Order: sequence, then C-alpha cells, then structure tokens
Amino acid sequence: MPVIETSAALLALTALLAYLLGSVPFGLVMARAFGLGDIRAIGSGNIGATNVLRTGKKPAAALTLILDAGKGAAAVLIARAMLTGDAAQLAGLMAFLGHCFPVFLGFKGGKGVATFLGTLLALFWPAGIAACLTWVLVAAVSRISSLSALVAAALTPVWISVLGMPQAWVVTALLAAVIFLRHGANIKRLLNGEEPRIGAKG
Repeated sequence: MPVIETSAALLALTALLAYLLGSVPFGLVMARAFGLGDIRAIGSGNIGATNVLRTGKKPAAALTLILDAGKGAAAVLIARAMLTGDAAQLAGLMAFLGHCFPVFLGFKGGKGVATFLGTLLALFWPAGIAACLTWVLVAAVSRISSLSALVAAALTPVWISVLGMPQAWVVTALLAAVIFLRHGANIKRLLNGEEPRIGAKG
C-alpha cells in the first residue's frame, strides 16, 4: 500500500473525477464517428477496441485502444502531478472502474484491458512494458485477445513486485481481479474451445 499523504477530501475528489474520466465510452464514440452504429449491437457487444476491430475498421479500433488507454494514464499522471503517489494510484483504479462500470452507460462498460495497460504504464512504466509484452507474446501465439489479457493481468502483480514498486501491489492486484471478473464469459468459452480469435468479425 502507498503511504497516505493526501487529505480524505482531495482523495474523494480525485476518485470522482477519475471515475468520470474513465466512464467516457470511447469505443461507442469511435464506432458512431466511423458510421458503424452502436458497437453494443455488434459482435460481443463490448465497447472496447477488440470488438471495434471486429467491424473491420482498424482505424476506429486503434483510436479506441489509444483513447481507452490514455484515459487511465491521464488520470494517473494528472493526480501525480497535482497531488502525490497515493492519489495517483487511486485515480488509476477509479478510471479503470469507470471504464468497466460507466455511469453514462448504466454501469455496463468494457472489460478494461486497454485502460488497465494505460494505467499501469503511467503508474510504473517498467511493469507496464512487461504487461504489454506479455499481452503481445500470448496474442502472437494464441491469437486470442482475452487469453492475452488474462495472462498479462495475472502476471502484473508479479512484475510490480519483481521490478521494484511493491507499494503498488495491492492496486494492481485489484485491477487484475476485476479483469478476471469482467472476463467470466470469455473464460468459459476458452475452456470450451469456443473463444473467437483476434480480427474475427462479429
């Protein structure tokens, strides 16, 4: 756990603002901007970049990925610049939860992988790089986005500890736990050999 240096009032304000930032559904915005309609009616119904990619619109998927990762990173970096490390960790967690459970979409959001990686890169970039490389390696071998995310999430607390920021272990373990929670249906399909591969259209 980080040392708590920020006042309770400022931490509460940080949590609220970071949550609202994380709640912005960029996948939905990009799908509509590219004339794809409501992304929730396509493929898996998820608002993340992987489902946007299923439409065949790679630029829309790339922008969704960048913006979803960026909101997590922005929350961390702004909180760290204006306050301290405890606020930065809280901001990253709340932006991630905002993406997964956005108030603007009735708390039905994405699975959080891009926001998770963006948050981690901003919190502690060596562990973020390790998580991204883990995702890429598993994706290259399996061609399954959900499996890549699950392995990357599971190993993140390990990377955090090994690479030298153990004070962020709790928040990264919470992030990883939510990733697994949000991928419950994917885990069932993986066990049944039915999970779609990267690039497959919905």
